[in-house]
Parts: sequence; C-alpha cells; structure tokens
Amino acid sequence: MTPAPPDGLGRPADVLIVEDDPIIAIDFEDRLIGFGVTRVRTVGSVTQALDAIAQRIPDFALLDVELIRETSFAIAERLMELKVPFVFVTGYGAEARIPSELASRPRLQKPCSSDALEAALQVGAAR
Repeated sequence: MTPAPPDGLGRPADVLIVEDDPIIAIDFEDRLIGFGVTRVRTVGSVTQALDAIAQRIPDFALLDVELIRETSFAIAERLMELKVPFVFVTGYGAEARIPSELASRPRLQKPCSSDALEAALQVGAAR
C-alpha cells in the first residue's frame, strides 16, 4: 500500500486525525476540509489509528500526544516506518513527555491557529 498523492496544491489529500476529544477533533476536521483536504478520518485510540492506517495509509496525520489511557507514540513509529509525515498536537507544550527518538518531530500547541495548522499541512505535503 502507498499513500495517495497530494492534491497538487500543497495539501495532503487524506489526513488521519488521532484525537480523543470529540470537540477538538471536529474543529480540526472542519478546518482541514476548509483548507481543501479531500478526505479526513478521525479516530480516538491507538488501536483505531493502527487499523485505519492498515486500511489506507494517510498522506499526513495529526497525533494528539496524550490520549485517554495511552500515548500516540506507537502510531508515530508506524507512520515513520511508512514514511508518512505527521505532527504531534499537545496541550502540554514543552512539558509533553515525548521520547527522545520522536522529540525532533514537529508539534502544534493546542489550541493552534488555523495558520499554524495550514503551515503544518504544507510542510507535510512537501515531504
């Protein structure tokens, strides 16, 4: 399986959102669609995310660091294996406990501006 190609406008066509807060997930989804992303899939757990990736590899992913009883690090590792760009999203800022092998990955601070989210998408599409 390979990711779908970006839409040619600097945006990924298929974005996976891993977020356990439904209000935040809906906000991200609405903004991504507003940016012209063709397909947005939202899941709230590691198992659901890994299943979604197995069904179709996304072009880009937004990963909430702290999910209800788990972290998104296993998802990040799988995406790295598949060479899928992703951004960690966290409300904890610099205090987020991200393992050293993932610490250099881009992050968005919650709440994030639409400009920051769109910039993250464009960086992801360029990879």
